[in-house]
Amino acid sequence: MIRGAAFCPHPPLLVPEVARGAAAELDPLRLACRTAIRRVAVPGRPIVVLGAGPQWLAYGAAVRGSLAGYGVNGDVPLGADEPGPVELPLSLTIAAWLLRDALGPGCGATGWAVGPDEGELVVDADAALLVMGDGSARRSVSAPGYYDGRAEAFDAGVAAALRAGDAAGLRADVEVGDELLAAGARTWRAAADLLDGRPWNAELLYDAAPYGVGYLVAAWTEA
Repeated sequence: MIRGAAFCPHPPLLVPEVARGAAAELDPLRLACRTAIRRVAVPGRPIVVLGAGPQWLAYGAAVRGSLAGYGVNGDVPLGADEPGPVELPLSLTIAAWLLRDALGPGCGATGWAVGPDEGELVVDADAALLVMGDGSARRSVSAPGYYDGRAEAFDAGVAAALRAGDAAGLRADVEVGDELLAAGARTWRAAADLLDGRPWNAELLYDAAPYGVGYLVAAWTEA
């Protein structure tokens, strides 16, 4: 059975080299992500990252992600500092950076991209999950998707589930999530399928929308 789960968002601005002068504004978010990952990462326990992608696909530890499109040179390996293809979607690329920030290089993490259609995850039963997902990108008029009055309530529902360790509550309405540009909706639902039916010690470590996008961080450990 899954041994724990960290939930983090994946804005590129988490990487200080991308954020540049605005980097300090997200220091509390980075700290929350670091805390969540360290809380569930136990030596010898596999880490599996779940994040949105164009299709369902498994990634090995040596696969890399690139932030060249955001002006950052160099590739980020998911879990192994060895040659590998540059194929990770953005969600797993940011996860790779967060893992390196929290645990150092060579953590051994592997990953799954969660596609828009139906799919099935195959995950080591003794693994810890790192679940990547942003909330709605329509929380304010300056948000990427402009303002939608449903956005705050949608994110609040996810936050309540994360705070309570309620896996079933993570199965938010994916169609509404798509309308609200919530990149985490499908990934949270996929994680719920792996985490449901068990009690969890849960803590919500971050819940804010600094740029009109809901960012949520939580850690779930075995009860």
